[in-house]
Amino acid sequence: MTTTQNNTEDIRQAVQEHYGQRARRVIELTDVTPAGVGCGAEDCGHGNCGADDCGHGNCGADDCGYEAEAAACCGPADTERAMTLYNEAQLQGLPVEAMAASAGCGNPTALADLRPGETVLDLGSGGGIDCFIAAEQVGESGRVFGLDMTPDMLALANANRDRMGVTNVEFIEGHLEDIPLPDGSVNVVISNCVICLSPDKDAVFREAYRVLTPGGRLHVSDMLALTEDGPRLTDAESWASCIGGAEYRGTYLGRMTAAGFTDIETTDESLRLDEDDVPLNVASVKVSARKPA
Repeated sequence: MTTTQNNTEDIRQAVQEHYGQRARRVIELTDVTPAGVGCGAEDCGHGNCGADDCGHGNCGADDCGYEAEAAACCGPADTERAMTLYNEAQLQGLPVEAMAASAGCGNPTALADLRPGETVLDLGSGGGIDCFIAAEQVGESGRVFGLDMTPDMLALANANRDRMGVTNVEFIEGHLEDIPLPDGSVNVVISNCVICLSPDKDAVFREAYRVLTPGGRLHVSDMLALTEDGPRLTDAESWASCIGGAEYRGTYLGRMTAAGFTDIETTDESLRLDEDDVPLNVASVKVSARKPA
């Protein structure tokens, strides 16, 4: 799948606007939540009241206001995505805004085997959910960078970080194809359904390889096409929805090999359907690789 300079910029703008709108929607919904509706975000806290008290939807729309266009004790309905990808322990204490902004297709921190003291880079960090989970795993002696090109998402992520009082996470603005970090500066690169958004995946993998230390690890969840024909939809908006940029597995993994990665493994495919339950010829796939020591 090839792109020209013009449609590369179209894709980038569509992606930035798509996720900017998502961030603004999350901020607007949580800002207008009435005090005292249901249990309230401060009382529920996504884990603080426990599944028995709130149930993240089990309390029902009448009690919780858990609806697509409203925020209440369980937060915006967009949190459903996060609750299907992460376990309760990982979500414990996270702001509803971080979960509601999540647009991932997997859980890369579950693959990464993060260790105390490691430095982690999250490509396309969004509202920060994977960064905050990684920060807990690497501890106070570790460090996590979240890279995103969308100002609204960065603002949301920074607000989430400050709300949590996390001190070992830094969010930086930039592009996956030109990472603003030094060579060999991180131990682990993670990414959650973001590399598929890039029109220049070769550059993304070269940059990820560059910033990794020798022996460093790459763990991503991403959308891949199931055949060489690619996805059925390839317009700019479908790219922003993680469909149009999904490459055939062989092409995608070949780019990783060309960048220098070894020990490449893929697991856990989940077929993506459109709103009419028609297969889109893409699936979410977990990919792990290593930079040689």
